[in-house]
Amino acid sequence: MRWLVRFLFKAVIGFIGLSLLLVLLFRFVPVPVTATMLMDGNGITKDWTSLSNIDRNMVRAAIAAEDGKFCNHDGFDREAIEKAIEDNARGGRIRGGSTISQQTAKNVFLWQGGGYVRKGFEAWFTVLIEQIWGKRRIMEVYLNVAETGIGTYGVEAGARRYYGKSAASLTPIEAARMAAALPLPKERSVTNPRGWLARHGNTIAARIGSVARDGLDSCVYR
Repeated sequence: MRWLVRFLFKAVIGFIGLSLLLVLLFRFVPVPVTATMLMDGNGITKDWTSLSNIDRNMVRAAIAAEDGKFCNHDGFDREAIEKAIEDNARGGRIRGGSTISQQTAKNVFLWQGGGYVRKGFEAWFTVLIEQIWGKRRIMEVYLNVAETGIGTYGVEAGARRYYGKSAASLTPIEAARMAAALPLPKERSVTNPRGWLARHGNTIAARIGSVARDGLDSCVYR
């Protein structure tokens, strides 16, 4: 029993130390690859790009589509979490509970899929990146590791795939259509959306102006 306790103690200390080291490293160094990329049978197309070379329309579209409270929360949208718990209690489908910070933590350090264990690790890494990286770095990493199409990762690779140009010059509608596809990039069309997806993209494009006007991206562009 003592051996087991010592082993568990060392394992916990080792995990904390390793996670801190990785978060500190990726505060300054581009994330080279993620578990999601490695497990993608379609290959990997990516091109790390600094946030200064990504059009603000893309940042604002991501906030409008994924996390309108990005600049105001500490990594967790408690209102969305409470709503998800209520829906789950009623047997409804849980959706929209994860913030950009949580998605970034999952994409960089963990694996896709649910489960309480994965969620627990996700919460730990979310706290770390909020404290060590800050909002601007979180957004930069998110836009570089998020899956934007089949075998395509990051908005730079996505912009070149869909529009034949750099992410530095995306129009509001182009950025909005990419953001609309982010939750299901393998299934949602960026260049030829139809029906609900087209309307959703148009709604995000309209919200880009609101994000700018209301300063909802102020933590990214201080």
